[in-house]
Amino acid sequence: MNSILQIKDKSFEISIPSEKILKEVKRMATQINADLATANPLFLVVLNGAFMFAADLMKEVHIPCEISFVKLSSYNGVNTSGKVTELIGLNEALKGRTVVVVEDIVDTGITMNNIIKLLTIKQPKELRIATFFSKPDALQQPVHLDYVGMQIPNDFIVGYGLDYDGLGRNLKDVYTLKRD
Repeated sequence: MNSILQIKDKSFEISIPSEKILKEVKRMATQINADLATANPLFLVVLNGAFMFAADLMKEVHIPCEISFVKLSSYNGVNTSGKVTELIGLNEALKGRTVVVVEDIVDTGITMNNIIKLLTIKQPKELRIATFFSKPDALQQPVHLDYVGMQIPNDFIVGYGLDYDGLGRNLKDVYTLKRD
């Protein structure tokens, strides 16, 4: 495990080791298993970033459930664009279902609020949000999060599904952008 990582023109330093990540995923799954034991939820994973979190989470969720994927985007490099574009839609009927949105990170709240609006139209019985990372200091729009892995500072991070210009998603640890 390298403590310093270079991706393109940026340097990152390790901030969250994979062991700590997996411990928090297990804690979240335990709570979801208890809360939704009889709900047969649909886990709706937001790509690309949440793929690693979703894979680890689903290994620990032991209740009957289904999984599907949507793809939205609001990032450009290291900054949020503030605009959300739906890239891949949803094919499952949500009416009367318990839906758990699985997201890698909630920072501004813009993407998540857009997802909630899109899903509410489809009349789910219940909508819950599971995000691995939350940046409370970056929130621009309030959003209710049911399951949060870790609250982190408003720093740019890569690894565990999160990227810098498409790179770094495959890292099992999380790295924070170094300040010069």
